[in-house]
Amino acid sequence: MPEPVRPIVLADIEAARERIRTVVLRTPLVKLDLGPDSPDIRLKLENLQPTNAYKIRGAANAVAALPPDERAKGVWTISAGNAGQGVAYAARAAGIPSAVVAIETAPQTKLDRMRALGARIVPVSYSEAWNIAEAHALDGMDGVFIHPFDNHDFIAGHGTMGLEIVEACPDVAAVICAIGGGGLITGVGSAVKALKPGVRVFGAEPETAAPYALSLREGGPRRFATWQPSFVDGAGGQSVTERMWQRMRPVVDGAITVSLDETRGAMRLIAEKARVISEGAGALALAAALRGEAGEGPIVCVVSGGNIDLAKFAELVAG
Repeated sequence: MPEPVRPIVLADIEAARERIRTVVLRTPLVKLDLGPDSPDIRLKLENLQPTNAYKIRGAANAVAALPPDERAKGVWTISAGNAGQGVAYAARAAGIPSAVVAIETAPQTKLDRMRALGARIVPVSYSEAWNIAEAHALDGMDGVFIHPFDNHDFIAGHGTMGLEIVEACPDVAAVICAIGGGGLITGVGSAVKALKPGVRVFGAEPETAAPYALSLREGGPRRFATWQPSFVDGAGGQSVTERMWQRMRPVVDGAITVSLDETRGAMRLIAEKARVISEGAGALALAAALRGEAGEGPIVCVVSGGNIDLAKFAELVAG
């Protein structure tokens, strides 16, 4: 059974920073110069982490926080790619075995990297994956399950990014994070709100998978009935779970839904201006900022990852 939901407090996040400091990079915060008539936007480049995605923060903290006897059993998680890479990387660093229940539509790039990090891959369908994530269990898996978003230590690890954002941009007015399961925005939002309660925190979702925006409109966790898969495979779930609704509501001010065309445009803009590659989910925050709903800034957009097949990236940003 999962532990009861409790707030992610500043002490949790500061402890996480100490645990993961030798594994995780303090990523740069770079200004995106779009001209005088555009919002003041800064990009938090989590695509520069060793696994090219922010999930390494939560994974490293969750593995390090396990009691030694539990950690020795090994770990497993469920993932479309980035959480799996994070857990596999952290497990390899700790010298323990890992396995990833991988969504079968995950990009080959992500699957190959998980295997290269030593993870055993167990493929499942998207619907099966979501059911396993909600159940926090799967028969036949060995080791300790590390939930890819609904895990206190995993979320606290992501909160270390919020500490860095406030330290690098003390006058930050808004922060935007992609929402998949909700762990990223809960961690970042918890840190930012603890240090600067007036900063607004927004989630970004693709139009094809926007359950948090729907849940906000209807006043409780909902399933997104018209969910469709897209190239934004690292964000946009089918539903918001009750537990993650409880976690997000105190630290998230709103949600911004963006089109797939806007997301492609943001991917192209990040490549043109910052000279780095973002996957679809990584560009959601910038796409949301460019809609104008988060104000004039300074707005920090979390570029959550850059794990995408190069040919697919070129196809998406062409034109």
